[in-house]
Amino acid sequence: MRFGSAVLLAFVALRAHAAEPWKTAPLPPPMPEPAAHGQVEHDGARLWWASFGKGAPVVLLHGGSGNSDHWANQVPALAARFQVIVIDSRGHGRSTRDGQPLSYHQLAGDVVAVLDALKLERASVVGWSDGGVVALDLALTHPTRVAKVVAFGANFDLSGMKPGGGPAFAAYFEKCAQDYQRLSPTPKDYQAFRAELGKMWRSQPTYPPEQLATITAPTLILDGDHEEIIRPEHTRALARLIPGAKLVILPQSSHFAHWQHPDAFNRALLDFL
Repeated sequence: MRFGSAVLLAFVALRAHAAEPWKTAPLPPPMPEPAAHGQVEHDGARLWWASFGKGAPVVLLHGGSGNSDHWANQVPALAARFQVIVIDSRGHGRSTRDGQPLSYHQLAGDVVAVLDALKLERASVVGWSDGGVVALDLALTHPTRVAKVVAFGANFDLSGMKPGGGPAFAAYFEKCAQDYQRLSPTPKDYQAFRAELGKMWRSQPTYPPEQLATITAPTLILDGDHEEIIRPEHTRALARLIPGAKLVILPQSSHFAHWQHPDAFNRALLDFL
């Protein structure tokens, strides 16, 4: 498999910054073979899902522009104890989208549609970045469907964002573009898809503190101590606003903690779930 310059830069950075692992984006391995997979038609989109392992259900929601294969470091660890369901969000990976503007609330509704199709009354939800925002939306708008919530690298309003990036983000977005071309039913639409995502990012999420205070599901707010795009005080505020929420900050980690330190990340998930 060939990688572009930004992805190669991540591997170079991995060596150059061995003492600064938060500057790297070590890419995840291939996903294991799922026990089952399928597609669910919902609200103008065809949503791809896959399932691994047995036990209480845990849904993994990937980040913006990405796809469910980005959880490859987590799936084996979780599937030893849980039924793990991964979903390619609307327009991402193997899933399609229609002409509707994207919204976190719409993406949360898509998750509920997959749970319905799999005949699952409720599940714990682990979300990274955009997936973390979707997890919060599920806890707010579909509380009976959510057992526990993990929001990793997520903001609750636009004030939480800060300018950021660097080699890790460059490598991530180049990988996303390559994955899109490989997986998507519309491989030439990546730029239009990114433009639509950009519109969502510039206007959402907008969850006020009084709304976050209504979340009843046990919640873990998770991030790295070198998070590039979410203000650390915003992450701490999110944990304070949700009643009883637990806050875990992983050391020497960034927005890509689940790739940089998968063992520590997985321990945090398993301890909470």
